[in-house]
Amino acid sequence: MNADAFNLFSFRGKMKTLHLSWIAFFITFVVWFNHAPLLQAIAASLGLTPAEIKTLLILNVALTIPARVVIGMLTDRFGPRIIYSLLLAVCSVPCFMFALADDFVQAAIARFLLGFIGAGFVIGIRLVSEWFPANELGTAEGIYGGWGNFGSAAAAFTLPVLALVLGGDDGWRWAIGLTGVMSLAFSFVFYFNVSDTPKGSTYFRPKNIGAMEVTSKGDFFFLLLMKIPMYAALALLAWKLSPAGVKMFSETTTLLIYVGLTLLYLYEVSHVWKVNKVVFEQPVDELHRYKFKQVAVLNVLYFATFGSELAVVSMLPLFFAETFQLTPVVAGMVASAYAFMNLMSRPGGGWLSDKFGRKPTLLLLTLGLAIGYFAMAMVDSTWPLWLAVVAAMACSFFVQSGEGAVFAVVPLIKRRLTGQIAGMTGAYGNVGAVTYLTVLSLVDYSTFFMVIAATAVVGFVALLFMEEPKGHIAEVNADGSVQMISVG
Repeated sequence: MNADAFNLFSFRGKMKTLHLSWIAFFITFVVWFNHAPLLQAIAASLGLTPAEIKTLLILNVALTIPARVVIGMLTDRFGPRIIYSLLLAVCSVPCFMFALADDFVQAAIARFLLGFIGAGFVIGIRLVSEWFPANELGTAEGIYGGWGNFGSAAAAFTLPVLALVLGGDDGWRWAIGLTGVMSLAFSFVFYFNVSDTPKGSTYFRPKNIGAMEVTSKGDFFFLLLMKIPMYAALALLAWKLSPAGVKMFSETTTLLIYVGLTLLYLYEVSHVWKVNKVVFEQPVDELHRYKFKQVAVLNVLYFATFGSELAVVSMLPLFFAETFQLTPVVAGMVASAYAFMNLMSRPGGGWLSDKFGRKPTLLLLTLGLAIGYFAMAMVDSTWPLWLAVVAAMACSFFVQSGEGAVFAVVPLIKRRLTGQIAGMTGAYGNVGAVTYLTVLSLVDYSTFFMVIAATAVVGFVALLFMEEPKGHIAEVNADGSVQMISVG
């Protein structure tokens, strides 16, 4: 059999890289969402209030916003092998911290730090794009994302059972601690079995890692505008932790965070200027240009798709438990149906993109996503449980297929910036999660689902402005020669 063939049952060459990548991503998601199915046990053990529980959910996704941007830059600069291995090893520490937490503050700090492991996704996007050609890229990225994302479903399904088996009030601690051991162990497996590119291929690095490169004056200002929501989401989190929310921060601390975020944004503006001032001095050669609006549209779509998935995966066990009076184990298993769809949906979205075009696929899936969440908003205790589960699974098909379709486009914009583009788009998913979970803390479940549906409609409108990737992107080799990479 051809070693270059796309064969899921192979563990050689590019397929070995794909399998090790999705397993690494799977583990990051198990660790990242190991608390969600155990929330009731954790709340009882630590004496948490409902407001504190919802705050933990928001904290869990907050740090991932800057983490995805930073990890994207580091991946482009140092390569996926080193960065993924380090992330898996380092993030086992806050996982152990959470397992050993004695009160809300300790749990909150550990959960906040664990947000960093959510950045792992970005690394694999760049790695997979190095190993697969454009005509297989959507499918490969979809398998990477979908099978990796399934980690949240695996956590929902297995950890409550594991906690029961290990028994006692500390069952949840042992279950969560074991996920940290798994992360630490796999960091070594990944490091010793993966290479950044196929033998003989060039790993294109950005000229700068301080900020994303743009190729026109208009895109310079567009990039600065698209940075603002990432800081706004962190400010929203600070407000949630302020005296106006759960009172974890004092008014002075909250004010200092606002000032710090403003200064950080201005600092980033200076870096964006340093990297991109050349576009104001002379126009970039047409051959090397890319349109930042492509990135911006993907950001908005990932806000609605992955942002809603993160939020829904976090709250769904609780939603089913409260709506249908289910035990934690049953609620966790029922809720895992939503994330279970990742196994087929996200690869399906990538495959549809490879087959029928990036833009038409995204339009169809975004429309389905809006309708799916409108349906979820109608679910209440009068519904049969099986129908509510079907509605959640149907909704999640469009959500996760949409994610697959988004990341079928990301590596086709500018190869050497793939980590940074994936980082920014991925960060927007977390901006969406923080926004939606904050909305959830203020409204009922039905309104929460309606808000997600409304943002999906906004994504559909934004998508009309995206262009279908076609032709080639140009990258410069170390010797100065230009390499053309086909994008469809």
